[in-house]
Order: sequence, then structure tokens, then C-alpha cells
Amino acid sequence: MPKTPNNRSPVASPVSFEPEFIQGLTTIFEESIVFNTVLGLKIASITPERVVGHIAMKPELVGHYSFNRIHGGVISAGLDAMGGLAVMAAIGARHMDEAPLQRLHRFSKLGTIDLRIDYLRPGIGERFELRAEVMRLGSRVASTRMEFLGADGKLLSTGSGAYIVS
Repeated sequence: MPKTPNNRSPVASPVSFEPEFIQGLTTIFEESIVFNTVLGLKIASITPERVVGHIAMKPELVGHYSFNRIHGGVISAGLDAMGGLAVMAAIGARHMDEAPLQRLHRFSKLGTIDLRIDYLRPGIGERFELRAEVMRLGSRVASTRMEFLGADGKLLSTGSGAYIVS
């Protein structure tokens, strides 16, 4: 197993998801989880290490009418959803010995148990990018870190979450 540049800990071999796993996860996330559809949350990329999504601003998401600012609840819900998606990807990567469809059935018990959002700047813009990664995937709990960015790449909000996985 290759070592990191500082030669302290091994780096896992890269994992590539099958197209049917990515499509199945996208369908679950964008269509089966109806609230994600309400938010307009779309997946841009899924890898075992990071997930990226987008939200396009629309009138239903305005939280402050004077400034056309996105509602803080949309930011929170979006980051929570992306944290959950990152956990799904990490679980999928952990069980690559299973068929894609079998891995997709592992997410039935996934749920948020703790969520923290820090609002750093007002969410004003036409499009937002959301990113999430798993910091630790245990046998019962996963910890994540999330980011909510403006179209210009400026960090608007951050989040951290804990998710029950079993």
C-alpha cells in the first residue's frame, strides 16, 4: 500500500464507482428524497472522497425579500443532505465487493443525529455549490464536513454533521 508524503500512514487504493451505482445514488438523492427536489438540489459529482452538488436560486428559496438572500434553512437542509450523500458514497466505497444494487440498499438506516451550521456570509447569488466529505466512517456513526459556496467560489457557510449508519 502506498505511503503518504510524510510516510506516516498508508493511503487507500483509489476506488471508482460503477455507472449504475452513481446513477442509482443520483436517483435516490434527486428523485426519491422529495425535499431535495423542492430545494432543486442536483448532484454534480460523486466520488468516495467527496460529493459536490448545486442549488439554483429561485423565488421559493428567498429568506430575505429585500436582498433576495437564500433562506438559512435551505443552506442547512442542503448541507445536511450533502453530508448524508457523502456518507452514502463512503459506505458504497467500503463495500465494493457487493453488487451496486446491493450497496444501494444499505442506506435505509442512515439518519442525521447532529448538525452544526456556521453562516459566514449572506447567500446572495443565482447558483450555489455544496461540497461534503466524510471525516470518519465508523461502524455506527459517520462524521462529515460540508461547505456552501457562492458561484464565485466564496465560502458562505460551513457545516459538520454526525450520521447514524447502522
